[in-house]
Amino acid sequence: MAGSAIGDTRIPDQRPPAATYAALDLGTNNCRLLIARPAQHGFRVVDAFSRIVRLGEGLAASSRLCDAAMDRAVEALKICRGKMAHRNVTRARLVTTEACRAAINGSDFVGRVAAEAELQLEIIDQRTEATLAVSGCAALADPAAEGVIVFDIGGGSTEIVWMGGRHEARDPAARIREWASLPIGVVTVAERHGGVDVSRSLFETMVEECGRELAPFAKKAAAARNARNFHLLGTSGTVTTVAGIHLGLPRYDRREVDGLWMRQEDILTVIDRLVEMDYAARAANACIGRERADLVLAGCAIFEAIRRAFPSERVRIADRGLREGILLRMMHEDRAWWRRR
Repeated sequence: MAGSAIGDTRIPDQRPPAATYAALDLGTNNCRLLIARPAQHGFRVVDAFSRIVRLGEGLAASSRLCDAAMDRAVEALKICRGKMAHRNVTRARLVTTEACRAAINGSDFVGRVAAEAELQLEIIDQRTEATLAVSGCAALADPAAEGVIVFDIGGGSTEIVWMGGRHEARDPAARIREWASLPIGVVTVAERHGGVDVSRSLFETMVEECGRELAPFAKKAAAARNARNFHLLGTSGTVTTVAGIHLGLPRYDRREVDGLWMRQEDILTVIDRLVEMDYAARAANACIGRERADLVLAGCAIFEAIRRAFPSERVRIADRGLREGILLRMMHEDRAWWRRR
């Protein structure tokens, strides 16, 4: 691996039996890596990494990635490269999303990453991001649902999809009826309104603003609400945090959260609790932490706007999404499961 940038690479001849795949998602807020090997009808995670880098810090005001944010991201990416080398990754796809799409120096940053971290980042477009996120979490949709609204609340944008039922196609991407990438994320909303001192009236202002951004998609996807067994499916730090608080977890546990069904009254109870908390209480909560205490209410405002646009008695929580979608796509392209027979 030394001496060349890692991107979407393949072994030129036959893939070795113990192929190892890596998916990296450098978002506006987080840098996350997942390394996995094919397993029966899926994959087995062998390593992972997650760090809050806030790459999009100050981006809305300056239209540029700032030096400090880029430094943090590069250092995290160097750790990711070390993990991939240690695990002998044979194929990788390393993507970056809204921050690099929006920044006028996004391409320059990608060049810096190639030079300093020896990783080749791919700036993916909004449609690709939405499709990969859906592919990564669609397995959690109710098999009986003929319509599902899938959403991924990110740092700089929110991807939202109207997905049809499983009878329409096996590939979740083929069941997408409408999609949108909204210019609202936890970082952008928090920077616009503030995330430390959030009164109930300010929170409502945030929800209303997010609702206006959501309105065009909500109009196009209005029929989803009438589908048999309709529900929401959310994947993001916001929804998993809400789930962790609802469960009263002493510390966040993916095994308890991923796949959890929540009722609308339970979600409202958690959001009301968070609005009543001051910044110190949010920072002290084990499912939030100091690094996200100023962002969680911005995420909840986006979540609440989606719930109001698409009322549903139940929401399924996914601690999976873009990275899992990338891994599944690569393994499918390599016929990884077929070769294991």
